[in-house]
Amino acid sequence: MANISNTEERGQFGSSLGFIMAAAGSAVGLGNIWRFPYLTGENGGGAFVFVYILCVLLIGLPLLFNEIALGRRSGKNPIGAIRDTGGNKFWQSAGVLCVLVCFFVFSYYSVIAGWTVGYIFTEIINIPVDFEEFVETPMYVIPLTFVFILATILIVLGGVSGGIEKAAKFLMPILFIIIIFIAGRSVTLEGAQAGIEYYLYPDFSKINSTVILQALGQAFFSMSVGWGLMITFGSYLQKDANIPQAGGWIAGMDTAVALLGGLMVFPALFALLPGKDPSAGPALVFDVLPRVFDAMPGGNLIGGLFFILLMVAALTSTISMLEVPVAYLIDDRKWNRKKATWTVGIAAMILSIPSALSSIEGNFFAELSFTFLSNELTGFFGIMDFIFGTFAVIVICLMLSLYTGWGQKIADYADELTQGAPGFTGPYRIAWMFFIKWVCPIVIILLILNTIGLFGAPQVA
Repeated sequence: MANISNTEERGQFGSSLGFIMAAAGSAVGLGNIWRFPYLTGENGGGAFVFVYILCVLLIGLPLLFNEIALGRRSGKNPIGAIRDTGGNKFWQSAGVLCVLVCFFVFSYYSVIAGWTVGYIFTEIINIPVDFEEFVETPMYVIPLTFVFILATILIVLGGVSGGIEKAAKFLMPILFIIIIFIAGRSVTLEGAQAGIEYYLYPDFSKINSTVILQALGQAFFSMSVGWGLMITFGSYLQKDANIPQAGGWIAGMDTAVALLGGLMVFPALFALLPGKDPSAGPALVFDVLPRVFDAMPGGNLIGGLFFILLMVAALTSTISMLEVPVAYLIDDRKWNRKKATWTVGIAAMILSIPSALSSIEGNFFAELSFTFLSNELTGFFGIMDFIFGTFAVIVICLMLSLYTGWGQKIADYADELTQGAPGFTGPYRIAWMFFIKWVCPIVIILLILNTIGLFGAPQVA
């Protein structure tokens, strides 16, 4: 467990509710409200949603339980968790990857979050914005990114109970209120039925290997498995807390936000821009949706609320991304929270600049390119996103399932899940152990082989 002299710096969640809100907040992010709708549009609507829900239940949930159990059993950050449970240097490299992923993704994810801050003001004041022009203007994007990172730093400085838990208990209900309001407005528009049918009525003929792999990839990233976030938050969890119940709530809230995200987008899109292709890709939220809001009565207010929602979703995620390297510096380097938080936060600010500049055509960081495992990567942002936000996350998921399933006695982790959850016995316990030992590793290996192009053209999940 944590060093006694360091316990105060580490902190602990004051309640299971605080843990659920903070962990759900780390899972709920731009991936749910920005990425999920455009992937749904690109992959056949309701068919993708159906496969995504199956992937969350069969792969995402067992991996989520696995990480929380590892965190609580060790009481440490991802590197310390593996080291203190007996893992050698090879297994510890998964923990090192977790810390690196959280730091690097925090730096470029904050750039997108900075866009949302800018759009809050342009929507409320009702200033038309050309998305391409906006992202190519560093005098706007870089300061907005810094403001967002500063907000994240200030929350993490407050510690686990006083900062992260309090912020999550406040921000998560706000997020749900705004998303339910906008989704409710969207589905009641005249002509919204076509969008609802496209989104919620699966055409099973559209399910193919690409749709399955995209849904599986989205389930990983949406659930925040493979980042070390859940190991870190699990280490702050009390021993009598019910992990399976908490994990169920986290997965349920995360999936609900993703599904509501689609209900905000597609009914409004079909009702107000009937000729618009729903597969508009990443620009769907920033380019298409403002036009949808403009066509609504009181659209600038709804648009402002939507981008506040996006910012809140991003903030609940970046809090936990910053906390992972901070927890490592507190646990292993014996730094105090203030020094660790400011050091990592300022380093992320500096690293965010190349990501912000990579949207500018002709810029050095935009032109940067190389081939990584058969994938042609272009632009500093795109390179970072594939290596750290995609490939490394999948590798971590594989290593962690192999570590607890084969490198350790998996019964010890099943016991950890049973502690505080007396109902987690019999078939539930056996099923979880079977999935971690066999199903999850096999599925993840297939995903990795597909990502590096073994089954044809490389397919980024």
